[in-house]
Amino acid sequence: MTDKIKISNLYKVFGKNPTGAMDHVRKGASKQELLDNHGHVLGLRDINIDIPERQIQVIMGLSGSGKSTLIRHINRLIDPTEGEVIVDGVDVLKMSADDLREFRRHKQSMVFQKFALLPHRTVAQNAAYGLTVQGIAEDEAKERAQRWIDRVGLGGFENHFPAQLSGGMQQRVGLARALATDAEILLMDEAFSALDPLIRTDMQDILLDLQEELHKTIVFITHDLDEALRIGDRISILRDGEIVQQGDPQDIIMRPADGYISDFIKDINRGRVIEVRSVMTAASRATGPKLAEDTPIEDALQMLSSAGKDSGIVVDGDGKTIGKIEMNKAIAAIARPERDKGMPRYK
Repeated sequence: MTDKIKISNLYKVFGKNPTGAMDHVRKGASKQELLDNHGHVLGLRDINIDIPERQIQVIMGLSGSGKSTLIRHINRLIDPTEGEVIVDGVDVLKMSADDLREFRRHKQSMVFQKFALLPHRTVAQNAAYGLTVQGIAEDEAKERAQRWIDRVGLGGFENHFPAQLSGGMQQRVGLARALATDAEILLMDEAFSALDPLIRTDMQDILLDLQEELHKTIVFITHDLDEALRIGDRISILRDGEIVQQGDPQDIIMRPADGYISDFIKDINRGRVIEVRSVMTAASRATGPKLAEDTPIEDALQMLSSAGKDSGIVVDGDGKTIGKIEMNKAIAAIARPERDKGMPRYK
C-alpha cells in the first residue's frame, strides 16, 4: 500500500527562540520543563506517521495533546521547527509560495470544527467557494457544488444562509464544500465534535458512505475514542505532543501500549468493538457457522449460541477460510485484560 503522506521527525516549539529551545528538547526536556525553565511551549516532539492513500487516518488525544497543531502542518498553516511533511513524494515545507497555493487549492481540502462558513453567502455559494478560488467558471462551479449539496442531504436549502441552518446542516455544507473541489486529501479538524451525539453519528455515517465510494485520503482529528474506533483505518494517539501508540483500532484495543491508552479504552463496549479476526486462531479442522472476519464478538457469540456450536469458521471478504473462532476465547476477549487493570492510571 502506497503512503500518501509521510510525516518524519516533526518538531514544533512555540516561543521567541524555538531553534535554540530545540537544544533542550533534544536533551530530554519535558513539555513542562521547557515551559517552566526556558519559556517555550513544546507543541510536537519527533512525530513520525506514514498515512496510506485512500484510508482514514485518525489522530486523537486530549485537549493540548498537539493533534490540531499536527494537522495544520500538512497544509503548512503552521511551519515546523524541524522535520518533513512529504505528500506524494514532495516536501510541503519546501514548496514555493505559488506551489503551496496550488497545493491548497487543488490537492487538499479542510473541514473545520466551527464550520468556517461565510455568513453572507448562501449554502450554494459556500459549497462552490473552493471551486471559485480554483478559477472554475461560475456555471460549472454551481453545478458541481449542487451535486455535493444533494449528496450530503441538503437539496432544497441552496438559497438559505448559514444562520438559518442547524449545526449539523452547517457542517454538511462544510463537507460539501470540501468534496466539491475533488481534492485527494481531506483534512478534518474536530469536524463533528461541536455536534449533538445523534447528529454526530449521522455525519459519521455520511462520511463513511462517501469514503466507501470516493476513497479519499482523510486525516481526521478527534478527542473521542468511540468516533476514532468507528471511522479510523489507523489511529495515532498523542499525549503532550508525542505519539503514545499507533496502529489499527483492533491493535489499540487488544494491545494498549501503557496505562494512558488503557485508561482511554477502559469504558468501551469491547464486545461491539473487537472483531473476530483479532481473536481467531489457525483454521485447522474448523467447524461451525461461517463468520465474516469483521464480525463483532458480541454478534459472533450470538451466532455460535444459536447454532449450538462452541466454534466457528472465519472467512474473508471473498468467502475464503482464514481462521476459526472459539467461544471461550471470544468470551475472554470481552473482559478487560488483567494486565490492563494493573497499569497505572494517567493523571
